[in-house]
Amino acid sequence: MDQVAVDEVAMDGVDRAEVARDLVAGGEVARGEVARGEVARGTDFLQLAAAAAPARGLAGWLSDALRAAIADGRLPAGGQLPAPRTLAADLGVSRGVVVEAYRRLTDEGLVGGRRGGGTTVLAQPVRPPRAPRRAPRWDGPLPRPRVPAAAGIDLSPGVPDLSAFPRAAWLRAERAVLTETSPDDLGYGDPRGHPRLREALAPWLARARGPRVTPDEILIVSGVAQAMALLAQQLRREGTDAIAVEDPGSRGAVEEFEYWGLRPVPVPVDGDGLRIDALAASGARAVFLTPAHQFPTGVVLAPGRRRALLAWAADAELVIEDDYDAEYRYDRAPVPALHAGAPDRIAYAGSTSKSLAPALRLGWLVPPPRRYEGLVAAKKASDLGSPTVPQLVLARLLASGEYDRHVRLVRARHRARRDALLGALRAALPAAPVRGVAAGLHLLVSLPDERADDVALAEELRAAGVLVHPLSWHRRRPGPPGLVLGYAAHPPDRLREAAATIARVAGASRGGAPATA
Repeated sequence: MDQVAVDEVAMDGVDRAEVARDLVAGGEVARGEVARGEVARGTDFLQLAAAAAPARGLAGWLSDALRAAIADGRLPAGGQLPAPRTLAADLGVSRGVVVEAYRRLTDEGLVGGRRGGGTTVLAQPVRPPRAPRRAPRWDGPLPRPRVPAAAGIDLSPGVPDLSAFPRAAWLRAERAVLTETSPDDLGYGDPRGHPRLREALAPWLARARGPRVTPDEILIVSGVAQAMALLAQQLRREGTDAIAVEDPGSRGAVEEFEYWGLRPVPVPVDGDGLRIDALAASGARAVFLTPAHQFPTGVVLAPGRRRALLAWAADAELVIEDDYDAEYRYDRAPVPALHAGAPDRIAYAGSTSKSLAPALRLGWLVPPPRRYEGLVAAKKASDLGSPTVPQLVLARLLASGEYDRHVRLVRARHRARRDALLGALRAALPAAPVRGVAAGLHLLVSLPDERADDVALAEELRAAGVLVHPLSWHRRRPGPPGLVLGYAAHPPDRLREAAATIARVAGASRGGAPATA
């Protein structure tokens, strides 16, 4: 019975002392509790409902409530807490729960007492001073939120067909790995990457992409982004402050290098890929490029340009080769990687982000030999090494041939999706040239009117439920407008629907080509 009940009886003219004697006689409270006024407290000050008590963790629940009451002054310093028996009865919990809650607060120095004298509040919790609000350290551009599947069609480039992830094969391999893996494998691993994955990757790289390397030349990383970060930091430590980049080129790569302190130097791209004459004239000593399938134009670095680049690299610091989606070539075998032409100058990077899923964060880096030890040290300092179990699963998929089978399967799916989008675009926007169709996971649609604002058009398309990248996002210098469309993540019918929306919005927009009937 709490203070409210006692007061109500007293207000009706019944002697309060008599009520207290009745409560003691009935065993509801102890005589000392009445003397200390604890009957007058009850649980009102806690604002707790017994029905809200959790099934488990009652002591923590109660101690949190008491701590909050002390902090906000409902239980001031010097005030006494109800006896455990009283509070337990009010809350419908055991006395041991209340005793444990009091013990925790005692250990924290918030309450104290002596036997027979009750439990007293000693102090309020010390609150740390509120830190002044500060702007985030990084004030560069942040990724835009994607369009939910129910709200529209997200044609952002670089996303594979995630519905085709080989769940059954991955699960089989993971079960086998966990069955075979020793306890030692579950400890802190080799920062270079697990030996089994590097041993499986070396022959696969030679067979699929051309680099002929040993397992000891491979560094396992958390995707190409980490490879770029490690290389950028190493270049900065050596005094390099600039890096040449393709223009147009990957906006994400530019932002990565800027974050780590490298100044991107734009070098133009034409129908044969990166212009090596412009690269030589830029003064840059390092370059980042996508020679097998240039992003976003889709062109392949021409043979003459490859030779010129290798000649330039002989006197340069570093060439970073991002082999981001070379598995997906639809008209012929993929173009071999550059790495074999100058392994002492080229850092070759690849990942499973386009072949399996970006969420795996699994990639590899084959740097020039003189850079390897420094990069391993930086990798160890960064994260101690990539997660072991996914590495072992990928190693098993590579060794068993399951990985290659999966790539062949999704290549066919991606080709069908490319054909659906390409056909719909050519029918609805016949005046708009489409490039980059021979490989990869995206297309580049050039806008016929070079005065068109592709950023404004992309905003209009977003409002209409289709998310695309304006080509201007991936430029450092002014150039013709266009739209970059990823097609791998959607089935053909959704891609045709997206193409119809693009044609409708572009036709209504200034500078857009009208859709044909």
